[in-house]
Amino acid sequence: MKLSHKKYLKARDFILTNARMIERRLFDFYFENGTLEGVFYAVYAYRNTDGGFGHGMEPDTASPESQPLFSIMALETLDEVGYLTKEIILKDFMPYFESITTEKGGIPWMFQPKSEYPCEGHFKTVKEWAALSTTAPLLGILEKYKISIPWMQDAEEFVWNEIARIQEKHVFCHLCIPRRLQFLQYTQQKNKAEKALNDLKHWILADGILCKDTTDAGWGLYGKPHSLMYAPTPDSLLASIFSKETIEADLTALIHKQKEDGRWDTWYGISEGTKLEWAGMQTLWTLNVLKAYNRIEL
Repeated sequence: MKLSHKKYLKARDFILTNARMIERRLFDFYFENGTLEGVFYAVYAYRNTDGGFGHGMEPDTASPESQPLFSIMALETLDEVGYLTKEIILKDFMPYFESITTEKGGIPWMFQPKSEYPCEGHFKTVKEWAALSTTAPLLGILEKYKISIPWMQDAEEFVWNEIARIQEKHVFCHLCIPRRLQFLQYTQQKNKAEKALNDLKHWILADGILCKDTTDAGWGLYGKPHSLMYAPTPDSLLASIFSKETIEADLTALIHKQKEDGRWDTWYGISEGTKLEWAGMQTLWTLNVLKAYNRIEL
């Protein structure tokens, strides 16, 4: 089954009329031969003078302050579209990341906002300690671009210790696991990476991790993942653990989840505006997955 051209155009129109500029420029790049520069400028609109990224790069907070997670998101986006270079990483990103590195060698997930801006409650109580979900992808990107700097030594020790400590915790999180995979794919310690990858495969397939009820309103959202959240492309590191039948069924279910106005929706958002922003992000993600599996009539 494919998403019809008519429904694809509805999704396109939803993104172009409701999504943030960053999703609009990414859509332009992925689907309409847009420029890399357009994505770059949209990403850097969130950058602060300290080198970090803020200003609601994740719509759950409007705080302008730099956040480690948002800075990782910016780095990942530039990497995904092919704009990232060694020079950009070392000049524009690493000074900020090095400035927020903890004694354990890792960087925090988030900081509690110091300014009075609207945000979800969990941002006000966040623990400001080093996190696997931010340190691992940063290390993975440094290895991918063949960068070797002293910061990496303590950071890698921290990441391996965290992988051993956390184990199967958070395997239900479709945001954390790809960032762990980024590290496992590029680390030079291949034997340890292979074991960690096999562990992930085993844990993800355990009972209760995948949401198999496609009628569930939360299917495909945080805490209720399906196969495509771990294998968004056919060549994903985890794609081999899912049967062809599972992938096909989830692709069909995903297509059927499209709303009348063209969006794929979420329950996230602190306002009507941010709900649209989240829907824009979800819609772009879905279109990229369907495109990767050749399930759109373009």
